[in-house]
Amino acid sequence: MASQDYNQVLRSPRFQELVRQRTRFAWTLSIVMLVIYFGFILLVAFAKPLLATKVGDGVTSLGIILGLGVIVSAFVLTGIYVQRANSRFDELTRYLTREIM
Repeated sequence: MASQDYNQVLRSPRFQELVRQRTRFAWTLSIVMLVIYFGFILLVAFAKPLLATKVGDGVTSLGIILGLGVIVSAFVLTGIYVQRANSRFDELTRYLTREIM
């Protein structure tokens, strides 16, 4: 890409909006994941009896269920980001490329 085109993209309000929205959304999802993960770690550290509580008649404990919840939440949050990237962020990118060309 030529230097002039590069600078035109950087100055574009649409590009700045794309970067702003993407950054804000990524930080939001990152914070949500960190809260989930560290919440689980804090439960492991300070609420062992709660996590040892049996669920149902089997050997499965609440800790196993919550641990699986942490893993599943990572996949769900990734899916949410991919959905947003494939819709809103791609839409902003298309407008940006039309604007420059």
